[in-house]
Parts: sequence; structure tokens; C-alpha cells
Amino acid sequence: MSVLHCIVNDRLVIPAAELQWRFSRASGPGGQGVNTTDSRVELVFDLERSSALGPFRRARLKERLSTRLDGTCLRVVVAEERSQWQNRQLALVRLGDLLREGLKAPPPERRATRPGRGAVRRSLEAKGRRSALKRRRQGKPSLDD
Repeated sequence: MSVLHCIVNDRLVIPAAELQWRFSRASGPGGQGVNTTDSRVELVFDLERSSALGPFRRARLKERLSTRLDGTCLRVVVAEERSQWQNRQLALVRLGDLLREGLKAPPPERRATRPGRGAVRRSLEAKGRRSALKRRRQGKPSLDD
């Protein structure tokens, strides 16, 4: 079996020694083998103990992935395929995706702007037209109607 490490980007690779694997029986399809094969995969990556992450990356991941963390550990569970090997591959891909997403720079803050003169004028004209329409509808009915 080859060594499984997680490639996040060209500058960050999580070594296999820092990944903890757990296996258990998965529900779902699998025929007779479903009761004997531990195909469900749980991949655990401890952010705090990782030597691959610097303090800046560690802090950003803790902040951005705080809802997904269990203490300081990031957990990925996969039980979609019948084969443990395929589930392991999927877990590595998902962990890489999560870490990539967590390391992205936050979007720039929105700067408050005011509507332009033309937009204000068009808005006021539209309000005037609507107001005139409603005023025309309010005419009192005459006795001839």
C-alpha cells in the first residue's frame, strides 16, 4: 500500500504521519461483503499538533473552520463507495478541499457607497408616477355613475 498524504496546494502537503485513520462498517450497498468489510473511513487531522502548518495558517484555519472542528481536530467521514481504498481517496480529496477553502484570504470588506444622482432622480420620478396613479384612482364617484 502506498503512503497517503494530503496535497493542499503546491506549497503545503500534509504528511501521512499527521493523518489518523479509523475504519468501521458502513451501511448501504455492498452485498454479502457489507457485514465483513470496514469500508467506512474517518480521517482526523489535528491542526494544533501539525508541523506542516505555521502559526498564521493554523490561526486562519481555526478561525475559518471553527464550526467543523472537534476541539483542534478536523474530521472527514466518507462511506459512499464499497471499497475502503476509494473512500480513503475521497477523504483525502475532501480534507484537501476543506483546507484550501479555509486558507483562502477573506474577501475585501465592502465599502459603503451612496446612490448616484441619476439613480436618485429616476427613483423620485418613479415614485411621482406611482403617486399620481394612486391620486387619479381616489376621485370621488359622481351621482351620474
